Amino acid sequence: MSRRVNISDVAKEAGVSTATISYVLNHKATESISAETEERVYAAIKKLDYVPNLSARSLVSKRSNMIGVVIPQTEPGKEFMFSNPYYGEFLSNVEYTARKNGYHVLISGTEANQSYINVAKNRGLDGIVIVGMYPDEFYMELKQSQVPIVMVDSYCNEHYFHNIGINDRNGGYLATQHLINNGHHKIAFVSGKIREEGVNYKRFLGYQDAMKEAGLEINPSSIYTGNVSHEYGIEAAKLMIENGQNETAAFVTADIMAVGLIKGLKQQGQRIPEDVSVVGFDDVYLANISDPSLTTIRQNIAEKGNLAAEVIIEAATNKNMTKRDIILPIEVVERQSVRKL
Repeated sequence: MSRRVNISDVAKEAGVSTATISYVLNHKATESISAETEERVYAAIKKLDYVPNLSARSLVSKRSNMIGVVIPQTEPGKEFMFSNPYYGEFLSNVEYTARKNGYHVLISGTEANQSYINVAKNRGLDGIVIVGMYPDEFYMELKQSQVPIVMVDSYCNEHYFHNIGINDRNGGYLATQHLINNGHHKIAFVSGKIREEGVNYKRFLGYQDAMKEAGLEINPSSIYTGNVSHEYGIEAAKLMIENGQNETAAFVTADIMAVGLIKGLKQQGQRIPEDVSVVGFDDVYLANISDPSLTTIRQNIAEKGNLAAEVIIEAATNKNMTKRDIILPIEVVERQSVRKL
């Protein structure tokens, strides 16, 4: 096995010092290095196929140019929620924005929550993006790490963390109000598990707000909660029919579940929207290609990912950065899954 090319090999090939190679690689504009010298350095790098040792560079710069992203899993011990297009779109934009700024992304799941501080220290993470809600101990542990943190879709009120999200309660209200405005009074609520201060909880509060405002009864038997998955949407449809509540509509807190609900209702002999109207949440690509196409609450997932990366990179390079709290807009997108009674 041939040995790895090092910076000394590049310096020898280019006829310059190792310090000059370092200056060029790190774009040190203060050093008086001619364009001709830079060309020789880059030519040597290309000829020798030199790959900088990121670990060594991080020791010098005190930065790893790596950010961590912690995302939820369906259940403890299960796979990441990549089956939900929301996370795919979010992570894709985090990675793209990070890469454009010279950063790499380390993804971890919630099972790591008791040891993530060790991951942050061992990998020398410059910052961490946390998606969703976690136990209070997790936040306190991360705070002690002194690593910049950006919270996404979280209602943790700790002033140490930057926050990016939407008004989930208002989103739940708008979705339910849309169904009420179309003449629906018996409206099911289909959601992932409702945890206090989580996004599903906020969307449930919005559902309650709209129902109470319209003077409509909230039937506990019309509340269906499980895993945020296509499969649970199908299961919830079966439960809706078996329960015999005769709901004419459903607000579903994630498009991936809403598409499953539509499929499940069809399997139970229901027509969408003739028998049951459905409103989702997120506006992932599935919403537009489902049959029928899904009326939903649109949030800008791509922008949320871009901002998460931008804010954590800014925080990593400016430890005295003012706390950022960013609320992105939402709107109802009308398609074909809602019928006016």
